[in-house]
Amino acid sequence: MNHAADLPRVSIVIPAYNEESVIRQCLIAAIYQSVPAHEIVVVDNLSKDRTARIVQQMQLEYPETPIVLLSQDKEQGLIPTRNFGLDHATGDVLGRIDADSVVEPDWVEQVQKAFLDHSVQAATGPVVYYDMPMRRFGLKADDKMRQLMLKLAKHQYHFLFGSNMALRSTAWETIRAETCRDEKDEMHEDIDLSLHLAENDLKIQYCPQMVSGMSARRLEDSPRDYRYYVTRFDRTYKAHNVKKMALKAPMVVFFSVYFPAKLLRAIHTVNTAQPVRRGGQ
Repeated sequence: MNHAADLPRVSIVIPAYNEESVIRQCLIAAIYQSVPAHEIVVVDNLSKDRTARIVQQMQLEYPETPIVLLSQDKEQGLIPTRNFGLDHATGDVLGRIDADSVVEPDWVEQVQKAFLDHSVQAATGPVVYYDMPMRRFGLKADDKMRQLMLKLAKHQYHFLFGSNMALRSTAWETIRAETCRDEKDEMHEDIDLSLHLAENDLKIQYCPQMVSGMSARRLEDSPRDYRYYVTRFDRTYKAHNVKKMALKAPMVVFFSVYFPAKLLRAIHTVNTAQPVRRGGQ
């Protein structure tokens, strides 16, 4: 099982809409892996900025890396763009991250290790918020929260996280026609994926070593927009008739950290933006 031929090929799929400020750092992290990805698929969704041009430039800069740029221009939205990328990826395992994700250097390697267990059909891991202070503490806290979620759900539900997840291509083929289109954009698409996997008895594994960085830019939302984002949990559960009260725990956590985390991020942003002075001046 240690031979390269036994390891699954991992595609990385990145949906992108107006992501010129973050797409380059996302791709750099995906390129510089301890084990190369089979392919890195960026799906541009009607971006009006330089997202596609930056990806094209990186294709020229890294000709040895299979960076694939696709365009999903039939409709606006994360779900059709995600689906387009997963449908066109050619790996045995389809990784799925966001355009502001910065995966750890061993991310592909950890994904491969997770899927050596043939019972595992999907996997997810914790995230570290790279534009927040105390990043390693934040990673531990995120890991603890996700472990707690598993316990509260009594391991009945394992939820994928869209910024850091992967699933077998065969599992995607099984659920692709069942996943919700969510035209009103009311649900968490990653939880929807998780519930459809569970309905088909497809095992999801939580992998603490499968770490991705992500931005805390969600904290820039107004309180009203942030509330709508958080209550997506409830709307997703209701759409699937999931009534386990313990699964509301993430909503409570997200609501409680919004204002203190927003203040922390603002202070951190100001401090990191200040020029470095020499000689103690």
